[in-house]
Amino acid sequence: MRRKRSLQLARLRWRLGSALAAPVYALYTRRLRSRVRARPLPHHVALILDGNRRWANLVGLQEPGAGHRRGADKLDELLVWCAGLGIAELTVWALSSENLSRPQDEVSELLSILAQKLSALPGRAPHGRLPPRIRVFGRIDALPAELAETAHAVQALTADNDGLVLNVALGYSGHDELVDATRKLVASLAADRVPATEMAGHIDAAAIERHLYTADHSDPDLIVRTSGEMRLSGFLPWQSSHSEFYFTDVYWPAFRELDFLRAVRTYQQRERRFGL
Repeated sequence: MRRKRSLQLARLRWRLGSALAAPVYALYTRRLRSRVRARPLPHHVALILDGNRRWANLVGLQEPGAGHRRGADKLDELLVWCAGLGIAELTVWALSSENLSRPQDEVSELLSILAQKLSALPGRAPHGRLPPRIRVFGRIDALPAELAETAHAVQALTADNDGLVLNVALGYSGHDELVDATRKLVASLAADRVPATEMAGHIDAAAIERHLYTADHSDPDLIVRTSGEMRLSGFLPWQSSHSEFYFTDVYWPAFRELDFLRAVRTYQQRERRFGL
């Protein structure tokens, strides 16, 4: 009982504090946005959207999928922030392969939320800007049929859009991507009738890159992970070799424009060495 009261009090303080801080937050956000716009911006930002369930527990939401639904809604705000800054490409990790091993009721709700969000995204044109071009990558055809079909349909529907490029990683694992790229590369060499004894000589970094899920897309300049976890968990292992990383304690559903701007500002303050 004591623990329950303490948790309720913490939630009340959090809500009250958020309401009181809103005017100060808005002023600081405007100032920081102006400063960030004045400096070189990342071309491509990637985010690991983490902390949905922990946020739901913190604010007292008990229904299955409540945190995931709030997290899905937050993506609309993220698109607005990126478009407002002029960021050209955005990648979000929305579902990992490991997520599919969670309890069945949670997985079913999560998959339903993802399908609904994907279906709605083609109509999202932030503040009158051009609608995004959406690309979904991962082991899409291993996903439940409804979600896989939605992913393919959304990509086809937005293929000719000229807005921000939005990449959505679904059923994604970095290990799977490297395995699949290797298989595709070997298969292409076999199709070209390259003898097995000569295949090794045809394999280099450029050949592997051409068979990654992200072929023909830029590597992320900045990778952001929410929720306080300080690891990539297998996200874009090849593409992140020269990325800058930013980790924040904020859970994804509570992630604000101010938090995003702080991540970009930190990127701007770093000297990129690209392995040198």
